[in-house]
Amino acid sequence: MATEKMEESVKRFFVGKEKDLIQAKRKNITVGDRDLLIIYHQGMFYAMDQHCYHAGGSLLNGDIEEINSKHCIVCPKHKYKISLAQGECLYKASNPKDKTQPPRWYSKGIKQRVHNVTVLDGDIFVTLSEIPKWIESDYYQTENGKEELKKAQNEETATESNS
Repeated sequence: MATEKMEESVKRFFVGKEKDLIQAKRKNITVGDRDLLIIYHQGMFYAMDQHCYHAGGSLLNGDIEEINSKHCIVCPKHKYKISLAQGECLYKASNPKDKTQPPRWYSKGIKQRVHNVTVLDGDIFVTLSEIPKWIESDYYQTENGKEELKKAQNEETATESNS
């Protein structure tokens, strides 16, 4: 659980030491009432909701790829590609009306809530996003969404024990 620290009238949550997070590369943490994933990739820290907006899959073990000049995490569950910096979902498609053009990358828009990361004197802080608009990953931060995740996890555990 992250600890709360007030600085410069902004509510920042301490999530770890810089050196520890660089070494770990990724960390799941609860900040306030949100489950987050903190990522260190190529010299930058990112924070986003831990569960993929599409079906609630954990992003913890997702590969990171550069897509259309954006660093994206690939959800292990259904291969959705989400930009680390903006939470934008990217997909590759071609125009069915123009078969001569090769497939290209398109955006579905912002689907995953991302949060601000600040490094201060070797400490890492997260400021939760205050964008008032509903973003699809918000669902898995609600009581219903968390209950759905718990049910899916229990079903997965039961299936594994029956194998």
